[in-house]
Amino acid sequence: MSEKLVNAIVGAFGGLTGIAYGKEILVFIISLLPILELRGGLLAAALIGLKPVPSYIISIIGNVLPVPFILLLITKILNWMRSSKVNLFNKTAKWLDEKVEKHKGQIEKYGYLGVVLFVGIPLPGTGAWTGSLIASVLELDKKKTFISVLAGIFIASIIMMLISFGVLANIIH
Repeated sequence: MSEKLVNAIVGAFGGLTGIAYGKEILVFIISLLPILELRGGLLAAALIGLKPVPSYIISIIGNVLPVPFILLLITKILNWMRSSKVNLFNKTAKWLDEKVEKHKGQIEKYGYLGVVLFVGIPLPGTGAWTGSLIASVLELDKKKTFISVLAGIFIASIIMMLISFGVLANIIH
């Protein structure tokens, strides 16, 4: 995930920072988004000067919120998209299927521990959204998957706190 992308989103929604709780809302929105998730939320929080503890809590809430919906609905949505007559939906489903194929080995091999590691190690293409998607396609138990994703989110949040408010803070200040 690129710091440039986070900067672009912060720039696009920068007007929020001028209202009451605007910085918090911005971090929450970024943490909700696929690809960026809490990794982007915490980087954005550090860049806009939000304090670490509120940033941590807001980013986790934003990252966890979509997970139950993904676990419950994504396979139905993917099936609908695959059978849709709308080319955009077909292409999106194909892209998601390719993403699952590319990353499912770790989760297949290690099961729920694989989910924890996949979500918890903040690398491009990993995170709660993709981990939940893969676990759903593999038909893993939803409750165990949710707990595994949550554990991964906590691991990723600690790593990203150290990067965003430790290393990055020393670079930008």
